[in-house]
Amino acid sequence: MNEPPRTNPLAHGLKAGVGMVLFVAALWLVQVVNAATGDALVQYGIQPRSASGLEGIVFAPFIHGNFAHIAANTLPLLILGFLAAVRGTAGRFLGASAIIILVSGIGVWLTAAPGSVTVGASGLILGYFGYLLARGLFDHQVADIVIAVVVAVFYGTLIFAVLPSAEGVSWQAHLFGLIGGVIAAWTLRRPRRAARANLI
Repeated sequence: MNEPPRTNPLAHGLKAGVGMVLFVAALWLVQVVNAATGDALVQYGIQPRSASGLEGIVFAPFIHGNFAHIAANTLPLLILGFLAAVRGTAGRFLGASAIIILVSGIGVWLTAAPGSVTVGASGLILGYFGYLLARGLFDHQVADIVIAVVVAVFYGTLIFAVLPSAEGVSWQAHLFGLIGGVIAAWTLRRPRRAARANLI
């Protein structure tokens, strides 16, 4: 039986790290454009129960309200995104990201207050948080379990972000992002290996 080629963990980790840095840099570039145009991009956020606001489900995670907003999201997005990307294939990570964005966005579109516009990557952050915790539970891989424990220790307080708190903060994006992360971990879980039969 031909074994799949082994990947170099160091090279894979470097690729995941560079990918996340480039992604976050792109978000900062979008915010520079947004600020330079008088926050014109905010109109592409999620507008609840509005047909024209459906496009925000896809665009909202890439737009921020101001520089303080994106600054607050930068470090957790880099760290949790890297940890989500470093284990598994690029396709699995992109698939998880897509599921999180869709579940979070649809949840916001269905439940957010009328007349509101939701933007920002915090739903994606909570999604990666939920994905990392659930992946350790579903995949039964030692490395994934260790990552889940580390994430729980250092970022466990993120769970409180799913509760209604300060005005102007979308707890709906947080809650449905977390749910999306768990769904992604379940949907993309590794298949169990069948036990080898004893040959006699």
